[in-house]
Amino acid sequence: MTQLTVTLDSAGITDVPGFEAAAVACDIREKHDLKRLDLALLFSLRPCTAAGTFTKNAVKAAPVLLCQKHLADGGPFHGIIANSGNANACTGPDGLRDAQATAQRAAASLNLKPASFFVCSTGRIGQPMPMPRLLKGLERAVTEKGRTSDHGNKAATAILTSDTRPKTVTVSFTYDGKKHFVSGIAKGAGMIQPNMATMLAFLATDFSVPRSFLQKTLSEAVAGTFNCITVDGDMSTNDTVLMLANGHSGVSVGDKSPRELRVLFAEAVWKACEALADKIVSDGEKITKVVEVKVAGAASAEDAEKIARAIGNSLLVKSSWYGEDPNWGRLADAAGYAGAKLVEAKLDILYNDTPAMTAGRPHAELKPKWKEIVKARRFAITLNLHLGKAAFRLLASDLTEGYVNYNKSE
Repeated sequence: MTQLTVTLDSAGITDVPGFEAAAVACDIREKHDLKRLDLALLFSLRPCTAAGTFTKNAVKAAPVLLCQKHLADGGPFHGIIANSGNANACTGPDGLRDAQATAQRAAASLNLKPASFFVCSTGRIGQPMPMPRLLKGLERAVTEKGRTSDHGNKAATAILTSDTRPKTVTVSFTYDGKKHFVSGIAKGAGMIQPNMATMLAFLATDFSVPRSFLQKTLSEAVAGTFNCITVDGDMSTNDTVLMLANGHSGVSVGDKSPRELRVLFAEAVWKACEALADKIVSDGEKITKVVEVKVAGAASAEDAEKIARAIGNSLLVKSSWYGEDPNWGRLADAAGYAGAKLVEAKLDILYNDTPAMTAGRPHAELKPKWKEIVKARRFAITLNLHLGKAAFRLLASDLTEGYVNYNKSE
């Protein structure tokens, strides 16, 4: 059986043959900082098919609207331009013109069509984009692009906002004697509860993939990874996941491909998204804990998700995680108000594998074990409702005074 290799701290997009990257400092934050990278260009030498998922927030940033339009136009596509420091959200018609101008400048510089470029932004909402700085920087990025690991890592750094570290992954496997790649980069630390899907993620592969199959594969992966994380319960105006397939390998994967290849490709995309989603939660703003919330035995998938999110977004629960207090009563409370079917007399709650409640009856004698478990940076909480077969898994974080201090002003 072919094995997938997952490299968590890779060069990102430039690991995929045929893809180049660049990153430059434009001072988009307008803080007179000419050292902080804030504009990334991801570029494929070959035309690509593309897929994307976007925020369901009714307030969508101008770049999201432009990306959705370009994706609907059908391509072919050649790249992604992404900036940090300014979200270009709530900026009206001017914001849309700025996003269009960004795609137009890249296209003119590379003798391509504007619709072959996606534009993404992340940062502060409601601020006009400093276009002269951005366009000047974009010209530099076009001339400086390359496919070394340094190019890839700098591009992953340029899209960061409150993140403390870049987020990259490469998944590879060999099929029929050829090595193939699915690589990605992401950013996100605060305003994180995607629902598509301030997070951005960009993936690339050297397979040739029909548009519909690529979209189906990406949408399924996003639903089970990026859409199953939360830091603070806030959905961004800019959430975007994009995937480009450039066909550099000469191998196609689609509905008519051998089942083994289809499964391997889908698993590679899933693992890349899963790794990046985990990195986002693990780098949540000022967090100290990552908690895996697992709900099993629910009457429906909707019920399982409601309970997991009620727990993962409860301020009381998140505060107790920070305080390393195994206050499982708060878990039961949140589960009870989630609006899902629940029978207290059937409910089991466990910290890792140690029960706190079985069939509605507490295990007070095990409190020392719970306290030891919640001291770890990562632990799991499981609720089994014993009402059905549906389940849901959510990665969540704690809530610290550091988060409040960091976000009380900009």
